Amino acid sequence: MPIHHYQGLLRYLLQTSQRLSERFAFLRGNWRLVVFWPLAAVVVGIIGWLALLNSLERELASTERHALEEAAILARGYADQLTRTVEAMDHMLLHIRYEWKLNGRHLDLEASRAEGILPSSVYFNVGIVDRDGIGVFNTLGVSENAQLADRPYFFVQQAADKDELYIGEAAEGRSTRRAVVHFSRRLSSADGSFDGVVRLSVAPEYLTASYDEVTLAKHGMMAVVGTDREIRALRVGGTVSDWHNHAIKRVALFGLPARQTLFASAGGSAKAPGPAWFEDGRNRYVGWHQVAGYPLVAVMALDEATTLAPYRSMRENAMARGIQNTAILALFTLIAMALSLRLAWRKHQLQVIQAAYRIATEEGNEGFYIVRPIHAADGRIADFRIIDCNQTGAEFYATTPDRMIGRSVSDLYASDDELRPVAMHCLAQAVQAGIFEDDFHAPRLSKWFHVRAVRSGSMLAVTLQDVTAEREHVQALERKGNEDALTGMPNRHWLSAFLPQALEHASAQGSTVGVLFVDLDGFKVVNDSAGHEAGDELLKAAARRIRLAVRPGDHVVRIGGDEFVVITENLAGKGAAAPIAQRILGAFGENFRITKGIFSVGASIGISVYPDDGMDAKTLLNHADIAMYSAKTAGKHDYRFFDARFYDAIRARHSREAELRHAVDQDQFVMYYQPRVDISTGVTCSMEALVRWAHPNRGIVEPVEFVPLAEESGLIVQLGELVIDKVCAQLAFWLSRGQELVPVSINVSARQFNEARVAERLSEALQRHQVPAHLVEIELTESSMTGDCQEVSEALKAIQAMGINLAVDDFGTGYSSLSQLQRLDFDVLKVDRAFTAELEATREGAVFFNAIITMAHALGMRVVAEGVETMEQVRKLKELQCDEVQGFFISTPLPPSESQPILPKRLFSWVN
Repeated sequence: MPIHHYQGLLRYLLQTSQRLSERFAFLRGNWRLVVFWPLAAVVVGIIGWLALLNSLERELASTERHALEEAAILARGYADQLTRTVEAMDHMLLHIRYEWKLNGRHLDLEASRAEGILPSSVYFNVGIVDRDGIGVFNTLGVSENAQLADRPYFFVQQAADKDELYIGEAAEGRSTRRAVVHFSRRLSSADGSFDGVVRLSVAPEYLTASYDEVTLAKHGMMAVVGTDREIRALRVGGTVSDWHNHAIKRVALFGLPARQTLFASAGGSAKAPGPAWFEDGRNRYVGWHQVAGYPLVAVMALDEATTLAPYRSMRENAMARGIQNTAILALFTLIAMALSLRLAWRKHQLQVIQAAYRIATEEGNEGFYIVRPIHAADGRIADFRIIDCNQTGAEFYATTPDRMIGRSVSDLYASDDELRPVAMHCLAQAVQAGIFEDDFHAPRLSKWFHVRAVRSGSMLAVTLQDVTAEREHVQALERKGNEDALTGMPNRHWLSAFLPQALEHASAQGSTVGVLFVDLDGFKVVNDSAGHEAGDELLKAAARRIRLAVRPGDHVVRIGGDEFVVITENLAGKGAAAPIAQRILGAFGENFRITKGIFSVGASIGISVYPDDGMDAKTLLNHADIAMYSAKTAGKHDYRFFDARFYDAIRARHSREAELRHAVDQDQFVMYYQPRVDISTGVTCSMEALVRWAHPNRGIVEPVEFVPLAEESGLIVQLGELVIDKVCAQLAFWLSRGQELVPVSINVSARQFNEARVAERLSEALQRHQVPAHLVEIELTESSMTGDCQEVSEALKAIQAMGINLAVDDFGTGYSSLSQLQRLDFDVLKVDRAFTAELEATREGAVFFNAIITMAHALGMRVVAEGVETMEQVRKLKELQCDEVQGFFISTPLPPSESQPILPKRLFSWVN
C-alpha cells in the first residue's frame, strides 16, 4: 500500500480520536458518578433479594412451627376424647357383666338400651362368650353359637390373672364382616376361675368420628395406635382404613421413626416424611399424645401441601414482586445514569460558560473586584490594591472602572474612618482563611452590603452586593415573629429572648425584676357564648387596659389565649409590684362594651420577683403561674405573691396523685371485709368490702388517706373497677373452697356511678369469675342520685335486673328525698354512723332513728345501722326493730384469710 494511504488512514484515526475526545470530554472528572449507579443498584438488589429470601425462610419456619404446635394440640384434645370414650366403653362392659351375674347368667339389655346405657348404633356390638369360647349372646342377634375361642381377646382374658380392660387390635368382625376393635373384660365364677368374656365390638369409624375436615382437610390423618405399635383405627380424609389395610406403613411403626416420636414421649409433634411413613407418600406434620390410663396413642397429622398452600401462594407473590422491584430498580438505574450523564454534560457546559464570566460580570448587579495584597517590609499586609472591577462595582463608589483600577483600599476609604478598618479586616481575613463572607452597614449611605472575598492564588476575588431590601425584609419578619398578631404586643417568642437578658442586666446592676402573670377570669364564657370574634375584640380591649395600667417602662406580653405577662424592671422592692397589680385589677373593674354586648371579665394575677423567687426566666414564669393559680383558687379577681408553701402543697399533691396512679396501675390494693349481722338472730347476713392500700413503704393505708384524692383526680373510676374485680375474684375463690357464703356489698362512688358504666363492669366481672349475682350488693351514696333522674333510674334497674341488691350508704349525710327512694326502689338503707352515735347521746337521736326505720320499712327496705360500737346501741336498735348492725362492736374489717371462716356463723349471743 502506498505511503500516502497510510498517512490518510492515520489522519482519519487522529481526527476520529479527537472528535471522540471532544465529544466525551464532559466525562473527565465525572465518570465516578456515572459508574456509581449500576454498582449501587447491584448492591441494593443483592441486599433486597437476600432480605426477601431470608424473610421467606423465616415465614416457612414459622408456618411449620405453628403447624407442629397445632398438630400437638389436636393430638392432646383427641387423647382426652379417647380417654372419655374408652372410660364409657369400660363402664358399659362393667354394667353388662353386672347384669349378667345379677340375672343368673341371663341377659336382657332392652331396659338398658331404653335408658340409653347401651347405644343402638350399628357401630357397637355387645356379646358374651362362655368359658369354652362359644358366643352365647350378642346384641346383633346373629351367630350366637359361634366359636370365638381363637379370638385374641378370649385367650388374653383366659390367661389373665386379674380383671383388666383389654383393647384388641382392629380385626374383621365374625358377625358383621366389618372391621371392629374389641374391648373386653373377664367373667369370673364364684371361686374366681375363668368363666368367659364380656366384649364390646366397636367400629373404627366411631373412634374417628370427630374428624374435622375444616381443620384436617382432605389429606389430614387421625389414628389410634396401641403401645404395641398396632393400629386400632385410622382415617385419612373421608376414608377409614379397614383392619388389614392402613395408610401408615408398618415399617414406620415398628422401625426407628416411631421409636423416636410416637413412643418416645408422652406427647409431641414432628414432621414425618411421606415416603418413610405413609403409603400415599405425602409429607405430614404429626402430633401425638398418650391416652391417659390406657395403652393407646392418639395421632393427628396435618398434610404438608395443604398447610403450606397459603405460604406457597404468598411466596410466589413475593417472588413476583421481587422480580418487579428488580425491574424497577434497573429502570431507575438507567434513568439515574442518564441524569448523571446529563448533569456531567451541564457541568461541562458550565465550565465552558465560566470562561466568559468576566464578560458576564460587567452586566450584573453585583460589584466584582480583583484585589492584591500590598506587603510591608516586614512581610505583613499593609494595604490592598484594586487590580480590576466591573461597572457595578465602580458605581457603588460613584466612579468609573478606569478610576477604580490601581487605587488602594485605604485610599478608597480615606474619608470614611468607620468603613476603612471594616474593609481592611474583611480582606485580611480572606487572605488568612481563604474565604470571608459577612454583611456590614454603611451609615452614610443608610445601606447594607454583603461582601464575599475568596482567595485565588495571590489574588482575592471580591463581590459586593446591596442587600438593604433583604435586610429590611428580614427585620420586618423578625418584628412579626416577636409580635402578637391580635394585640400588637410582644409575644412568647419575644419574652423568651428578652427576659433572660433583663435578668442578666438586673444581676449586673443588683436590681429587682417583677414578673406578673395575668389570667382573665370569665373570658371563656364570652368566647363560648358570643363567639371567637367577640373574644378577640375583648382581648384587644383587655390588652389596652393592662398597657395603660402599668408603668411606662414596663413590658406587657401576650403569651397566648387569655394569658398576659407583665415584666417590671428596677422595682424598689418586692412589695413595689403590688401597686402595679392593684392598678391592673382596677382596670378590670368596669365592664367591657364590645360589639356583641356588655361583659364582665376580671383578672387573677400571680407575682414572682427576681431574685427572691427564682434566678432564671423559666423558674420565675413558673412561680408566677403558680401564684396566679393560688389567686384563682382563693376566689379569683385578686393577686398573690409566690408562696413556696403553696408551691410545695401543689407539688406534694401532684406527688401523691402520681403515687396513687402508680398504685392503681400496679394493683397495690387489698380488700378487707366487715360483717353485717342480723340483729334478731346474731348471724352474719352480709359483708361490706373495704379497700386498703398496701403501700410498699407505709404498710396498710386507710381509705380516708387516698379515696378523697382518688375522687378529685378521677382515679376513683379505675380504682372502683379494680375493687369490683377483686371482690368477684375473692368470691370465686371462696366458692371453689365449698364455703357457704353471704352477699358482699361493694361501695360505688358517685363519680364512678355517673362516669363509668357500672352495670356493664359488674356484668363483665361476674361472668369473668363465674360468680352468682345474688352474692354481690352495691352501696351508693345519696349524692349518686342527684344526676338525671331517668338515667339514674335506668342504671339502677339494669343492676337490679342482674339480681344484685342495692343499698343506700351513709343515709342522712347527702341529698335525697323520699320520692327518690320510692322511685329508685332500693333494697337496703344503711344509716350513717353519726345517727347511731346519737342513740346514746340524746333522746332525739332515738326518735330520729325510729323515723328512719319506719320510713325504710314502709318502702320495703331493710335497715342497717353503721358504726355500732356498744352493746347498749345494739339493745336500743333491737327495740327500734332495726334489721342489721355493723361496726367495730361486731367486728373490725378483716382480711380475706380471717373473714372467710366466720361466714355465716353467729357472731354474738345477744339473741335469746
